[in-house]
Amino acid sequence: MADTLLQVRDLHTYFWTEDGLVKAVNGVSFDVRRGETLGIVGESGCGKSATAMSIMRLIPCPPGSIIKGQVIFDGQDLLQLSEAEMLKIRGNRIAMIFQEPMTSLNPVLTIGRQVGEPLELHRGAKIKEALKAAVGLLTKVRIPAAQKRTTDYPHQFSGGMRQRAMIAMGLGCEPGLIIADEPTTALDVTVQAQLLDLMKNLTRDSSVALIIITHNLGVVARYADRVIVMYAGKVIETGTAHDIYEDPRHPYTLGLMASVPKIDQDVKTKLIPIEGQPPDMANLPVGCSFQSRCKYAVEKCRMQVPQLESVGAEHQKACWIDV
Repeated sequence: MADTLLQVRDLHTYFWTEDGLVKAVNGVSFDVRRGETLGIVGESGCGKSATAMSIMRLIPCPPGSIIKGQVIFDGQDLLQLSEAEMLKIRGNRIAMIFQEPMTSLNPVLTIGRQVGEPLELHRGAKIKEALKAAVGLLTKVRIPAAQKRTTDYPHQFSGGMRQRAMIAMGLGCEPGLIIADEPTTALDVTVQAQLLDLMKNLTRDSSVALIIITHNLGVVARYADRVIVMYAGKVIETGTAHDIYEDPRHPYTLGLMASVPKIDQDVKTKLIPIEGQPPDMANLPVGCSFQSRCKYAVEKCRMQVPQLESVGAEHQKACWIDV
């Protein structure tokens, strides 16, 4: 499609561990269109972050390695580029906002220097020019007294302010795609909403594509245009946000929905947890990985791995049964 910015095709990323071979990303495919917000959801350990790190070519080797697949960004396969060529992509054309900003920001450099650094690296800006631009970027992400705060260090910022600084850093070079990996983890609900509204507005105003990786279904319901549900390293359902929330077709997605409280439901309504635990990624079962936790499972589920099939215009599921 002409408006497709990112195409991920049959991506496999494995990790060699003491417990065995972990297939963290096991044949993932999806597209991201220019200017849209894509939500990727699933339990911890399902492969969401590993997918994002694979797109950015940030998988540590050893123990991990991208085994095969394609990551085509704006017509260019990132997996075929040299490391020097990828350095020109990261922070410039694709930006990433990491889960915990305190571990991503340098504690001995000021906020202003770090926010301006991508402009120095990718745009050839002088330090004074970069610092001036940093003030504008911090103002854009609604940090009060931005001029003064550029001289502060990360420990002098609150968690929400640090995450705003990370967003400012990501926006500096006007990227085409921003990947936000659990951007609101450990923040209170009010700050979460402020940051998500901020990212959505900034990306909409700039026609930037946004991938939000989260386990919070409420986040993707409000902010995502399309949703990918992952389980055990695979995409098991995908569709528009309306498809996923109004007509979920995979038992795992149904389970996720049933386990989350809804504002319009009766206060006496009991939440229904998904029984059992996610599978051991180093010892995946034959057939569907969700079979041991699925109340609808049949013999075929234990023998064959289901592939994504269309159940609507943009709606796909990987399941042998109709629910």
